[in-house]
Amino acid sequence: MLQHPEIKYRPFPAIDLADRQWPSRTITRPPIWMSTDLRDGNQSLFEPMDAERKMRMFRMLCEIGFKEIEVAFPSASATDFNFVRGLIEGGHIPQDVTIEVLTQAREHLIRRTMASLQGAKRAIVHVYNPISESFRDIVFGMSKAEVVDMAVSAVKLIRQLAEAQPDTEWMLEYSPETFTAAELDFSLEICNAVTEAWGATPVRKVILNLPTTVELATPNVYADQIEWMHRHLARRDSVILSLHTHNDRGCAVAAAELALLAGADRVEGCLFGNGERTGNADIVTLAMNLYTQGIHPGLDFSDIDEVARTVEYCNQLAIHPRHPYAGDLVFTAFSGSHQDAIKKGFSAQQPDAVWQVPYLPVDPRDVGRNYDSVIRVNSQSGKGGVAYLLESEYGIVMPRRLQVEFSGVVQQHADSHGGEISAAGLWGLFSATYLDPVEPIRYIGHHLFGHGDLQGIRLNVAIHGVAHLLAGEGNGPIDAAVHALQGAGVNVRIRSYEERSVDAGGEASDARACAFMEVVNAQGNEGCYGVGIDANIVTASIRALVSGANRAGICPVGRDFETSTVALDGASAVA
Repeated sequence: MLQHPEIKYRPFPAIDLADRQWPSRTITRPPIWMSTDLRDGNQSLFEPMDAERKMRMFRMLCEIGFKEIEVAFPSASATDFNFVRGLIEGGHIPQDVTIEVLTQAREHLIRRTMASLQGAKRAIVHVYNPISESFRDIVFGMSKAEVVDMAVSAVKLIRQLAEAQPDTEWMLEYSPETFTAAELDFSLEICNAVTEAWGATPVRKVILNLPTTVELATPNVYADQIEWMHRHLARRDSVILSLHTHNDRGCAVAAAELALLAGADRVEGCLFGNGERTGNADIVTLAMNLYTQGIHPGLDFSDIDEVARTVEYCNQLAIHPRHPYAGDLVFTAFSGSHQDAIKKGFSAQQPDAVWQVPYLPVDPRDVGRNYDSVIRVNSQSGKGGVAYLLESEYGIVMPRRLQVEFSGVVQQHADSHGGEISAAGLWGLFSATYLDPVEPIRYIGHHLFGHGDLQGIRLNVAIHGVAHLLAGEGNGPIDAAVHALQGAGVNVRIRSYEERSVDAGGEASDARACAFMEVVNAQGNEGCYGVGIDANIVTASIRALVSGANRAGICPVGRDFETSTVALDGASAVA
């Protein structure tokens, strides 16, 4: 049982920001993106990436469009140091990409870090030190003044070493680690001291990265903290205000979005939210959230499956099938009501119109997906999903009442067999129910002839395995066929009739016409559908009539037919 939380924990205090502006703002442009997959993401792995995986990840990040990539923690391991050297010496860094490296605010680590960057065209040196009260008192035993001096001394050393390598264009990034847990006025003091020590100007900006090192409060509190800093920072025009949100409360994406409203310029994060502990801001989700609001994020996720497979290979971690935008099942609906709404949305969506398909906030094709797996059928599915799959895969556009009828057949099958039913499985079930020869009546062929103002038909059928030649007249071929069957004691009536063309591949690719016939017995009850498919619409309609009569169970048994009969083998099918 959980302990008493009111004793063990305290709510995070609200920020005194009565005139906050961020709630009424709207994001209108993408932030500067910085991928930390190769550093924060790599540190979170059971087995850190080897050089081959790191290079594959780096190249993909460049292809996606990242212009700033944190590639390593060079002082932490020979692998990271050598990777940075390999990028520079091997000429692997595109002209428009700036690499970033991380270091703690310690002299020997800073010198090792700066050595790794020798010869780089451009580089961001990211230095950090914890500043919150718990770290000052418990971890370091330092006063506020000593913590400020640690940060300023580190920045001055980086500046000195950078000036000794004038061929590299240097940028400083400073993170007051544990920012969200620190006093705002102290965060402001140390950030202002850093920008002064670097000599920040509007053309020589400092990146001040304000992380939720551990997420402690709701996203609105973080937004308040960012807006407060945004308003009070000295040299604000010389600062790029950056975010690095972690996901301890599951709100990293939301916190980043609200903090952008609050004045931030830049976002750090990993693809699919990988990162230490519970992960950090998911840049795929953040970027695609902007995209669905009509803002191009400046990152290319048009082949989301390739990105996902590469990340899974490099991280050796699976992406959840319901992960936003990229999960294997994220565009898949099993629920009947969802499927029905999606099917109707697809039918109504115009090619150049604003995207408005229910339950799909983004067009799957925009991220390289097709519509094949949008709707899948299991025991939770309804008529909409069944109808969509048959239409999209086999060109069968069922009338609504047939959708209801056949969904019952599918439901019964799913309940008895369990699991998912594929499109091919649905087609097999549909064919067995409506199209395959079914006793007692089997269509063999027909011949039409004129008889005055009426249409005549000679209908070849097998009834209980014996061939019969039935004759009938009516005001059209279908009516004549009905009268032919009625004359033989098959008391069938047509309640509704629709015909449609079939335009799809698969097993139905050679069929051009599909007839749907709802039939009832002579008393007007026991209605059900029959379906016929053929290159000839009349033949398709007669097949649908016979299918419906069989399914309605209205063929008499043991009747002496008054029509002419011939042996089954001698009957000829005349179309």
